[in-house]
Amino acid sequence: MAFRNQAVKPYQSNHKFVTASVHHLNVIGCFFLVIFSLNYSASAIAQHEEELEEIVVTSTRTRRSFENQPTRVEVLGGEEINEKANMKPGDIRMLLNESTGIYVQQTSATSFNSSIRIQGLDGKYTQILRDSMPLYGGYSGGLSLLQIAPLDLQQVEVIKGSNSTLFGGGAIAGLVNLVTRGPGAEPENSFLLNATSADGIDASGFFSRQNDNVGATLFTSYNASDAYDPADNGFSAIPEFERWTIKPRLFLEGENSETTMAISLVTEDRLGGDMNYIDGRRSNPAYFEDSDTSRISTQFERIQYSDSGNELVLRNSVSRFDRELTIPGFEFGGTQLSSFSEVHILGANENLDWVLGINLWTEDFEQDNPLPGFSQDFSSHTIGAFAQATLPLSNRWMLESGIRFDHNSEYGSFILPRVSLLYNLSDDTTLRIGGGLGYKEPTLFTEESEALQFLNVLPLNEDQLDAEQSAGLNIDINRSFEFDNGISLNLNALVFYTRVDDPLQLELVAPNQYAFSQPQDYLDSKGTEINAAWFWNDFKLFLGYTHTDVEEHGPAGVSESTLIPEDRVNTVFVYEREDDFRIGLEAYYFGQQALTDGSRGRDYWIFGLMMEKVFTDQYSLFLNFENFTDTRQTRYEQIYSGTLTDPMFNDIFAPLDGFVINGGIKLRL
Repeated sequence: MAFRNQAVKPYQSNHKFVTASVHHLNVIGCFFLVIFSLNYSASAIAQHEEELEEIVVTSTRTRRSFENQPTRVEVLGGEEINEKANMKPGDIRMLLNESTGIYVQQTSATSFNSSIRIQGLDGKYTQILRDSMPLYGGYSGGLSLLQIAPLDLQQVEVIKGSNSTLFGGGAIAGLVNLVTRGPGAEPENSFLLNATSADGIDASGFFSRQNDNVGATLFTSYNASDAYDPADNGFSAIPEFERWTIKPRLFLEGENSETTMAISLVTEDRLGGDMNYIDGRRSNPAYFEDSDTSRISTQFERIQYSDSGNELVLRNSVSRFDRELTIPGFEFGGTQLSSFSEVHILGANENLDWVLGINLWTEDFEQDNPLPGFSQDFSSHTIGAFAQATLPLSNRWMLESGIRFDHNSEYGSFILPRVSLLYNLSDDTTLRIGGGLGYKEPTLFTEESEALQFLNVLPLNEDQLDAEQSAGLNIDINRSFEFDNGISLNLNALVFYTRVDDPLQLELVAPNQYAFSQPQDYLDSKGTEINAAWFWNDFKLFLGYTHTDVEEHGPAGVSESTLIPEDRVNTVFVYEREDDFRIGLEAYYFGQQALTDGSRGRDYWIFGLMMEKVFTDQYSLFLNFENFTDTRQTRYEQIYSGTLTDPMFNDIFAPLDGFVINGGIKLRL
């Protein structure tokens, strides 16, 4: 139950928009008929001044108020993150997967690797940032969502559609910016302890102090699980893993400046595959996936305020990611060293917000002990300059326009314009139109190569490949209703289209050899999201529907992209007494998906029940029944063919872990 806000109203701490498709008007009509018949709603929090919170959206880099942002932004606030920390304390997969238009695709049947898809596009087209700096991606992309615990997050900002003007190549589908918590006025010592019926445990702590002009936070987390096989088919649906995380941050305030420094350390051992092998009851030959990773990253930000009110912002992040991946008869390992440096100036006056900046991206990968002909070492550097301005055109129209120039060491130069328009039809109705260009340089690290554990994948032939280039358009309208009986309703409809030219694909070119090529002319993703939120006193009802259609266009004609549910339904009903008790029932529908063998996976529903009891300001207990109808792909079909020692895994289109109960305690001392 991820309650979401969009850049159409002041921030509302308990607000979720759910989606529907104008392509299926009959379904939408049924939704709203249900909404009106239930008579469950609450005063929209945006309409009540006493419940308004100040929110700062860092992804847009403007000083405009939240409701006056021409760019459509969705924000998951502290309460939403708190709920997801109850349900999945070890990672952010659930936090994102239950958001409209976002789908988390599992890429490994035994080790749980996952990738995020926004508006139906592969995970490589989405940038994941921490405090507006890139730390996740490349070699670490398949594990990033699994290695980010949510307890130290203040909010999550999602911008869908092309955002390459500000954030460079790779933000074709959109971006997810994870904003971490800083120290508050009072010291904080927060703990979360959780256990699951799938033999998992989570222990997290967040500590903060502020003393005059110096502040500090410390986040620590331990997450572990035994291997879990609910289908009793001999393979782990949840792997055995153990992960440690520690993230200290230091905050310094000067007379006209703010400085933040952080370091993050993450280590994890993950073993999936044959249950007997994992338990030590069987030696080779056996199938397994053994992944040992370590990540050390640093972040630095300094903001200097001038007398004129302008801001000079310096940012730098450096990340070293080591991973050793072992499967029977093959090892793939290496070190990815990446860095990001940026300087930009922010300025504003009564009628204009502007930003000018330059940044430098570097990524270097060195493979350990490559086989002859399969060396994957590479080095890529990109320097970019960008400018963006936001200004009112009239009392009702607001324009945001920007342009970026990038030069990549391997694929040349790119010019990336972007424009967004906000039109206030009335006090309760707003319209947004936005679009822009983007690009993505070819990379070894995709969902396809990760699914093969990089076995028999030939190195990129840069002389025969071009950068993928894109054009995208989003149009959305938001309408709020306030009724005399205290009922409030907020509706939001979004239509999107993205075209990617020369999409990179991994193809079988010889027996046991795969190579990246660009056989298709282009792929396009189009669809609709419509969000509805209904409130009444302590009750909240959220309904929605998402429609996504992704097609590949090439010499052989048009084909449907695989492993993307065309239709999704979200339904959440919540009863909550603030600072006392919360219970929520959720239902999620996933439509059929095209599979790589030409067939279609069946559609399915997932149901969940969550509850939390707050006893005092210092502690609360929570209990969650996730997927209590035990929806599993292994209930419909075998997940693999072949033998336990030489399996061939099927496409993953439904959950494999099934019904899982988790519960625990949160302490604040």
